Amino acid sequence: MKLMAGAAHSSRRPAIAFVLGFSVAVAAPSLLGVGCTDIITGSSSGVLSLQFDSLPSPSVVVGDTLRDTTGAVAFPVVHAFDFKGNEIATEQIYFQSPDSGVSVDSATGLIVGDSLRSAPARIIATVGNLQAIQRISVALRPDMIAASHGIDTLKYSLLDTTKNLSNVVSVKLSHGVSPNDSAVANYLVSFAIVAQTNPSLSELVNDAGRPSIVDTTDASGIAGRKIRVHPVNLGTGTSVDSVIVQATAKYRGQPVTGSPVRLVIVLQPGS
Repeated sequence: MKLMAGAAHSSRRPAIAFVLGFSVAVAAPSLLGVGCTDIITGSSSGVLSLQFDSLPSPSVVVGDTLRDTTGAVAFPVVHAFDFKGNEIATEQIYFQSPDSGVSVDSATGLIVGDSLRSAPARIIATVGNLQAIQRISVALRPDMIAASHGIDTLKYSLLDTTKNLSNVVSVKLSHGVSPNDSAVANYLVSFAIVAQTNPSLSELVNDAGRPSIVDTTDASGIAGRKIRVHPVNLGTGTSVDSVIVQATAKYRGQPVTGSPVRLVIVLQPGS
């Protein structure tokens, strides 16, 4: 069991908290042979299942703690439920990770990035013989953001809606300074449409075409979004227009150097 040395043990935090972000229900029998107090079976006061909320970030930065989107230190959130499905409080939640790359405080669940690893690390919460698991990647510190594919042209159609989805406009997130920089993978980048002639003209979408304003960088440090255009809101079928998008990455609550990045989609009537 990896423990983080320091002040985390001197300030025990309740392991039960209210939802921070989206909830992922995970209930499983014991996955690791750890010596923890058994649950009370056959009793309405015992713990029947655990629910581990989604972590506030897909990664923790090497040399830093897990943080939320505001830059504040974040702790894992786990809920325990009894045999009637009621949420119950318990102090007997223990945290650990069997993987390298992270250290986890057993009492508070505070996650610290130690070193890069190719696969996400498992964070395991244990109550008696029940365990719930979340996974987290380890990322380099983001130092710079810049356009990767910063401008694109969309030839829209008033009749064929399949032509009204743009290519990806994207940015790259890097650690260090060129030429000795490295890609920052598994890190959140947010996107926003900041200029268009009509608020209903377009929307940001992911690769599946669903509305989305946040992307996670890939192994090359690239994150991006497409726009879906509604050309009936252009005002005229022969309009040449553009949509301006800004991309921003933050670390410890502050914009990464280069933020916001300006991305442009030029709109032209199709043939």
